[in-house]
Amino acid sequence: MNPLRRANFQRLLKPRHIAFIGGRDATIAINEARRRGFKGQMWAVNPKRLDLAGIPCVASIKDLPEAPDAVYLAIPAAGVVEALCTLAQMGVGGVVCFSAGFKEAGAAQVEEDLVNAAGDMALIGPNCYGLINYIDNSALWSFEHGGWSPGYGAAIITQSGMFSSDITMSQRSLPMAYMVSAGNQAVLGQEHFLDIFVDDPAVRAIGLHIEGLQDIPSFERAALKALAKGVPVVALKTGSSSVGSELTVSHTGSLSGSAEMYEALFARVGIISVTNPSQFLETLKFLCVVGAPKGKKLVGFTCSGGGATMLADHAEKIDLNFLPVEPSREIELAKLLPEIATVSNPLDYTTPIWGQPNLTYPMFAKAITVIEADTAVLVQDYPAEGLDASKIFYQRDAAAFAQAAKEQGLPAVICSTLPENMDEQTRQFLISVGVAPMQGIHETLNAIHAASNWLEARHRILLAEPQPLLPSWEWCEQAIVTEDESKLWLETNGFPVPVGRVVSAQKVCAAASEVGYPVALKMISPLLPHKTEAGAVVLNLRDSDTLFRATTQMTVDVASYNPKAATDIFLVEAMSPTPLAELIITLRRDPQFGAGLVLGSGGILVELVGDVVTLLLPTSPDNIESAIQTLRVGRLLEGFRGRPMADIKNIASQINRLCIAYLENYAIISEIEINPLFVYADKVCAVDALIHRPVLT
Repeated sequence: MNPLRRANFQRLLKPRHIAFIGGRDATIAINEARRRGFKGQMWAVNPKRLDLAGIPCVASIKDLPEAPDAVYLAIPAAGVVEALCTLAQMGVGGVVCFSAGFKEAGAAQVEEDLVNAAGDMALIGPNCYGLINYIDNSALWSFEHGGWSPGYGAAIITQSGMFSSDITMSQRSLPMAYMVSAGNQAVLGQEHFLDIFVDDPAVRAIGLHIEGLQDIPSFERAALKALAKGVPVVALKTGSSSVGSELTVSHTGSLSGSAEMYEALFARVGIISVTNPSQFLETLKFLCVVGAPKGKKLVGFTCSGGGATMLADHAEKIDLNFLPVEPSREIELAKLLPEIATVSNPLDYTTPIWGQPNLTYPMFAKAITVIEADTAVLVQDYPAEGLDASKIFYQRDAAAFAQAAKEQGLPAVICSTLPENMDEQTRQFLISVGVAPMQGIHETLNAIHAASNWLEARHRILLAEPQPLLPSWEWCEQAIVTEDESKLWLETNGFPVPVGRVVSAQKVCAAASEVGYPVALKMISPLLPHKTEAGAVVLNLRDSDTLFRATTQMTVDVASYNPKAATDIFLVEAMSPTPLAELIITLRRDPQFGAGLVLGSGGILVELVGDVVTLLLPTSPDNIESAIQTLRVGRLLEGFRGRPMADIKNIASQINRLCIAYLENYAIISEIEINPLFVYADKVCAVDALIHRPVLT
């Protein structure tokens, strides 16, 4: 974003004056700005009305007394380009373009004209709800909305207008700083909003609802900037299903892209990825109110054995740790508990002391002291309105817990078992005393886990200083390189392959004698990318007789499968020893994300098992090593059931060298697939390989 547009966005975000252009929708937006508390000057433009919501109308944009900082534009699509041209010439700061009927409706050229007309104005949309500034109480929004701010909070950018409204109406008490409904992102995309909001001191976390990104490299730079500044980013990516992807295109005119590639991008830049709206809101709330914990050790409290069990069960599933109380410290804590209570973590402190802060405060303080945790959690489900005679007991324990955690400098959370069992008054009170009011045990623990992982990832990523992603790539026609040529390229670039010979049918036995039995026999043809289905590969041939018969039968089988694929060219290879594990490696281009590396469990069951992880390139040996360790097949390389341990660090380095060679030949090689890659204790071997080259015109 150029400096002028950035400055114009600040005018749009914190306007002194707003012009509302349109009819019914503009009237609604005026009322919302008033309800929100906007105190600046407001003007209305409509040639057919005397006023909008009591504001006298001028007949045209040119009749405005001066160039407004912000404009809310809600007119038919046919008039938008002309209006934007006039606004840009006046020197307007920014525009919220509520109008629809552009790229999302198939009118790509009209949207391009809109972009050109906007010039250096900061334009949000089109096809969007608008912008809310909760800090300064200004709004350019199309209908009544909720949300609140204690003077800080989350900046949320969504592509779905209705989802943005749903967030403002949620009963979660998420502290808000800004809300942006980005729509088609014709001028300003998520990467721009991310880059701007990360500099705002009121923003403690940023939430992104992503259907599709426009500029991946710019997004990467903005996300790394957020990471460097210590502002966590939480992303909810939708459009991963086949149906969801189609809806994404029709809804906002953006490409959904590969779900795996998006997850790889998020991991690369330290973005917290969540899978549902509830987790999105709870994670942001946790980060905004108490920040990221330093680790995964927890101290938990309930006044119910069931609550303690639910905490412990889910924590174990997601690798959070309720550390046991040291035996030497148990007596200290037991003295502060009723006789019926058992010293544990999570701790059920039982009802005899419930709601008595003179008894619960010392217990909270002692437990937090003797259990060296990173986060303190108290489970409380508040009674419904009209049944709240006991509410005072909950409130007293909440205050005692908050005080004890604050004195120890520990992030504190009070969570309800069920999301709906915490009322607004309680949520607001807890935030006022620095305690995160979390709703749902699973949501709470998931948020803590995500926040602690973010802090770990931040240190690791910033230390590694990742190289920028490659630019996007436009797909073109591909040509398959035969297996022998593919392996020659790998060998030339220092990647191990089996010893082999390419010969005619008459010379297969001589070749086998050279490489040594047992051997593998494969027919070489550009029309046989997957040889197994065609009968074009036979393994473990131990003598010349079986090899000769296999050669004859293979010729018949391939001719029956595809007569055009049959050749008289064969690859005879020495059989590789049984490996510790089989991997699949794919290096490929993506139209949005540039180059990527896919690692997974290899062999014939690769699609069935689905044990894969994706990294974007360039990467590093450390990242590859970590990726291998996340795979289920990675356990086979760690000495599983007495097997030898593989040197995963060395193997990761070999794979990374292949990635470097691929990037160095990026213009002439579009894809490399190795399946299987045999992995041994200290080396690898590409047993099968397939390279694709772009057909250059």
